[in-house]
Amino acid sequence: MDLLELIRQGEGERLEFKQRTTHPTRIARTLASLANTRGGRVLVGVDDQGRVMGVRDVEEELYQLREAARHYIDPPLDEQLQFRAVEDHEGRTVLVVTVPESATKPHRAQVADGDWRAYVRVHDQSVQTSQLTEKVLEREAAPETGRFERIPLNREELAVLEYLRQHPRITLAQYQKLLNIGQRRAHRNLIKLTLHGYIKHHDKQKEVYYTF
Repeated sequence: MDLLELIRQGEGERLEFKQRTTHPTRIARTLASLANTRGGRVLVGVDDQGRVMGVRDVEEELYQLREAARHYIDPPLDEQLQFRAVEDHEGRTVLVVTVPESATKPHRAQVADGDWRAYVRVHDQSVQTSQLTEKVLEREAAPETGRFERIPLNREELAVLEYLRQHPRITLAQYQKLLNIGQRRAHRNLIKLTLHGYIKHHDKQKEVYYTF
């Protein structure tokens, strides 16, 4: 594994940098979000700027990660994670945590006593999902349905995907303005794209928005 080449990719949907694991609840959100999306890696011992800081105690980091995966994520992820300690040219150790895309979505992370929430990756962030997106994740992971069958999209629906290739998110109002269409029609198109797995619906902020 070329550690520096991996770091040069920068944080994104499938890669997260962590200088250290401060508490299982914090890392649990990241692990769950990767498992709920397309999988990825966490580099422990690398700061947000991509500088290798190294970990002081690999065993302690492993303990925190396993605790998070086993006790702070439901369903647990501890059997799915893979760990590898990699040294850079100066002898600093980075712990590479590989998180496969899960077949038992959605995974929820414990954020407080009795409070469990699902997260997905949006670019380089772990973002809390809506109930609608959780239902889509459940359907996506169900063995009897498997992956969504893609359906033909019209010009208005394709415009959403094209916009999201160039922007991190789109709101209902932005979509209405983009195509100069009414609210009801715009909302119907966005929900259709969500239900067929093209985009994700987020409703945990002031304004509902959609992402890839």
